[in-house]
Amino acid sequence: MVLKNLNYPLDFKFKITTLSSDFNITDRDGNYVAYVRQKMFKLKEDVIVFSDESKSQELFQIKANQWIDFNASYSMTEVASGKKFGRLARRGMQSLWKSQYDIFDENDGSKYQINEDNGWVKVLDGFVGEIPIVGMFTGYFLNPSYTVKDNAGKEYFRLKKMPSLIGRRFQLDRLIDIADEDESLVVLSFLMMVLLERSRG
Repeated sequence: MVLKNLNYPLDFKFKITTLSSDFNITDRDGNYVAYVRQKMFKLKEDVIVFSDESKSQELFQIKANQWIDFNASYSMTEVASGKKFGRLARRGMQSLWKSQYDIFDENDGSKYQINEDNGWVKVLDGFVGEIPIVGMFTGYFLNPSYTVKDNAGKEYFRLKKMPSLIGRRFQLDRLIDIADEDESLVVLSFLMMVLLERSRG
């Protein structure tokens, strides 16, 4: 099972009616791509990707290798076959300035990198977010974007946080074509990254 024939851009939209970090992924025509649910009260991140909001079919599972997420990596597995797709790893201390992640394939080979495009957005969000009243509206004008590149520096995808009061919507666009297996790996990496980045503010 791979995520293919996707009609970009994809919208990641968080639900505001649940305590857990659940969100829908829909394509440009509004069709379901997946429903993502982060299990609550887990010391290690545990995320299930369903086919839709009915949660009747599990597609993928993403699990952290340790309970402290600062240097954790997140393994992505297809539920039906048990096939390992790869893993996402955060780059530790470098992420204090600009968020950076490495994407590894099923053989643990480095394939792609996710880089936050402008580290100043995170810094300003941290400062302005502490200002009474004004800080409530940073989601409208301080919106980071992230780009996926291969080891040669070629750009494939860009994810943007869309203006909103509570940071509930992100949009993923594909810049150039990519192999189906790699596309699934990158999309799964982005949905895990969105959960991590959103929890950091």
